[in-house]
Amino acid sequence: MIQGTGSGAGKSLLVMALCRILSDDGINVAPFKSQNMALNSFVTREGGEIGRAQALQAEAARVEPSVYMNPVLLKASGEAGSQVILLGLAHSHMSARQYYAFKEKAWEVVVQAFEHIASKHDVIIIEGAGSPAEINLSDVEIVNMAVARHTNAPVLLVGDIDRGGVFASLYGTVALLGKDAVCIKGFVINKFRGDATLLTPGIDMLREKTGIDVVGVLPFIKDLILSEEDGLNVGRTHAVRSAGLPDSVKVSVVRLNFISNFTDFDPFYYEPDVEIDFTLSRETLLNSDLIIIPGTKNTIKDLLFLRASGLEDTIREAAHKGTHVMGMCGGYQMLGRTIRDPFHVESEVGEVEGMSLLDVETIFDMVKSTRQVRGSVKKAPPPLASYNGELKGYEIHMGRSMGDVGLFDLQPEGKGTILTEEAVTRCTTGARGTTDITNSTNEHFIDGSSKGRVWGTYVHGIFDDDSFRRALLNGLREVRGLSALPVSVDYHRKRDAAIDAVAAIVREHLDMETVYRLLGV
Repeated sequence: MIQGTGSGAGKSLLVMALCRILSDDGINVAPFKSQNMALNSFVTREGGEIGRAQALQAEAARVEPSVYMNPVLLKASGEAGSQVILLGLAHSHMSARQYYAFKEKAWEVVVQAFEHIASKHDVIIIEGAGSPAEINLSDVEIVNMAVARHTNAPVLLVGDIDRGGVFASLYGTVALLGKDAVCIKGFVINKFRGDATLLTPGIDMLREKTGIDVVGVLPFIKDLILSEEDGLNVGRTHAVRSAGLPDSVKVSVVRLNFISNFTDFDPFYYEPDVEIDFTLSRETLLNSDLIIIPGTKNTIKDLLFLRASGLEDTIREAAHKGTHVMGMCGGYQMLGRTIRDPFHVESEVGEVEGMSLLDVETIFDMVKSTRQVRGSVKKAPPPLASYNGELKGYEIHMGRSMGDVGLFDLQPEGKGTILTEEAVTRCTTGARGTTDITNSTNEHFIDGSSKGRVWGTYVHGIFDDDSFRRALLNGLREVRGLSALPVSVDYHRKRDAAIDAVAAIVREHLDMETVYRLLGV
């Protein structure tokens, strides 16, 4: 198990790296994180929602992502608290106090999910959350030492030296854990810059005080473009990325307060002719070739924020002067005429006017759509006029949009399994086993809308496709009078190469002999 002295210490990437290392060594390995609080999520072939980090870790392990790898997912949604997702399905919205009262039922789901993963894999790399030394929550947590004790997993504790105070945070964590500190079998110092031998006196003193060895000093890794865990680093790791070519297109992603799934736009970072920025600057938006309103965990609140700040008028102004504007998921809903929330899924506002840049209306209901999809472009918006290939991605949203809809012709992907409400009910009542049903539907449905140079869709992940992304960029280049460029980026290969690169660094700087000894393999 990998735990950290705090959020952002590097737990997720270390789990990812270990999954790739063990997979390379021929071991059947899988990731597991009992409870995740994240804004970026992924939809599995089962039709369930998990944290994006666990999907990346599964990719590193070369196994299919599953809802059992992240049985409890929390998605913060403003004053409503957090949406609680159990085994991939939206369960309810809860305040922190309500959720901790729900702990026993959530723990039953965690235990069952772990047993399911353990029955299919030889090694599991478990990720903790935040810090195990949050002593005010030690009796209600289900993600750190509770999991270590239940699984009898040896723990490596990771500290971030780039933040400063790494020795104090490692020692302080052990001191506060009391008897649970026996689970910690090694320290890992992460994000170090410079000569590691300078750490020797501190490492020796730490060993004397705790009896625990430092089993690795991992260097700071620059220019790493892999899926972020949440929205905390937007603006730091997603600052302006200048294009490598002089003739570039400018893509501006509106930095919403409740932004979610902003990893949709990671592929643009690899393109040599793209300058991408997450911004709330009026000047930047008005000088963009493409404005993207991304997904959000609270569409209504973020729409009202844009309205109050004057940025809605800026987006309208840009659209009226001919700038391409695209809405993804919640951004798509904002671009329509109205958003109705009769069941108060997101807020106490029953109905709100949209930007009226698309001729659609959205109504929120109690059912959340989560499915992988595949299809084709039915009515191409201007930037995609040259694209006639396949479309692939996933839906993850509350609400249905009606009106002038018909941009993409889609169908559910494959014949995987969809977890039913019965499955979650059985878990939360402590019943053994879950009930799955086969998704055999091949029904087609339409998605998305366009009007002039404004368009929107519910489908996430569409920019992962190299041909689709290049067709969009070439459409923007054409408006600028620039020549089209060929597809030159293999995004999936670059992602895999990035995973390999991190794994190689970890293998070099972590005592893998100790790791294998702890694993008993």
